[in-house]
Amino acid sequence: MKSSQASRKARAARILWIAEAIVLMAAVMAAAWIRFHNEPEYHVVFVEQAPIRAVLVALFLTGAMAAFGLYQVHVRHTRLDFILRLTLSFAFGGIGLVVLYYLIPATYIGRGVQAMSLALGLLGVCLVRLTWMRIYGSDVLKQRILIFGAGKNADLINSRMRRKSDRRSFLVLGFVPVPGQPVLVSEDLLVRPGEEGLAELVERMQIDELVIAPDERRGGLPMEEMLLCVQRGVSVVDLSSFFEREAGMVQLNVVDPSWLVFSGGFDYSTPRRLSKRFFDLAAALALLLIAWPLMLLVALAVWVESGGPIFYSQTRVGERGRHFTLTKFRSMRVDAEKDGVAIWASKDDDRSTRVGKFIRKTRLDELPQLVAVIRGDMSFVGPRPERPHFVDMLNDEIRYYGVRHSVKPGLTGWAQLRYPYGASVRDAEEKLKFDLFYVKNHGLVFDLMILLQTVEVVLFGRGAR
Repeated sequence: MKSSQASRKARAARILWIAEAIVLMAAVMAAAWIRFHNEPEYHVVFVEQAPIRAVLVALFLTGAMAAFGLYQVHVRHTRLDFILRLTLSFAFGGIGLVVLYYLIPATYIGRGVQAMSLALGLLGVCLVRLTWMRIYGSDVLKQRILIFGAGKNADLINSRMRRKSDRRSFLVLGFVPVPGQPVLVSEDLLVRPGEEGLAELVERMQIDELVIAPDERRGGLPMEEMLLCVQRGVSVVDLSSFFEREAGMVQLNVVDPSWLVFSGGFDYSTPRRLSKRFFDLAAALALLLIAWPLMLLVALAVWVESGGPIFYSQTRVGERGRHFTLTKFRSMRVDAEKDGVAIWASKDDDRSTRVGKFIRKTRLDELPQLVAVIRGDMSFVGPRPERPHFVDMLNDEIRYYGVRHSVKPGLTGWAQLRYPYGASVRDAEEKLKFDLFYVKNHGLVFDLMILLQTVEVVLFGRGAR
């Protein structure tokens, strides 16, 4: 029974891949016809080699789409996220094709045909995805989830993931109460195994994944039943991993140190460090090259308005707790912290100047930090650096807060995309959930996705104060 469900999902992914590959091959043929319809002799020559060329285009583009996670059936993608991933897929796939044509000139399809093929293919894939969403947007392809637990931990799924948009990739079929533990989930959501046992219940309900979420693990886990579920092909995950995958966060109140140690991630290998440093330098230098005229205008505006210092420097906490100097364009009055006490910025902060409000809203005040990225004190993507005073306080208040300092702080980060500006201990705790997710799962593609999505944040001014 379970194997048929797994094969159903795999078959659905294959159908989608085949449909898009056919569309991409058709795009090559259509592009060739458009390019050579007035030159029939060239069109005939192209058509002789067209099948293998069209297949290569389809393989490169769908391969890039797979690399960007567009064939993972149960992964949630927002509309913007999908567009970014698809655009990146076609960009990298197109670059791959150019390299192929250089290495094997016989496969070359021509600049005009390739450009039209990519444009038509992009449009065709979007149409396929829209059709796919209408046909399979129901519960057919969602993970069928059963929660083992019905107490405080299990109820987090209802409280933190209650919106329909939070459950695009899964369908909760019920909560199994743990004997001897409190039940907080409403009665209509409970599923009681009775005498059949957990494994038989899972099989009867055609469950794809069993989420382990008891309030107390000691003596409360039916390991034999869970092992039997795994043997039958049912995925068994704990609540921390479930939240990490589905919500893009580390849920602090259910995480223990052993999960952080054994759950994988935290890639600090030499290749990763080199790729991140190369990404930082390339992104910072490119942005500095583009933005330097704007930086001169901002500096002039700051000076004209108040005549005071153009820059404002602060000590911040970086990688492994080391302190460094962070420099920004001054956006507040010179006496904003005249008593020397660090104060969080607030909404409509009256300490901001008129120019300061604008440059904070548009993030232009952050541009001098590009120097810190080039210098190596910061990364382009990472947790935002905090001041030592706040770090000392938050280390005492929030568990695992120091883990965020295992990577370099960044100009932008996952928490900045997922949570507004933090101005309290509670906000810092909420943002830490996303910072820990980044620290644990950072990679070159993830950095690139965050960088591109930051454009939306800047354009619409979300999260700035």
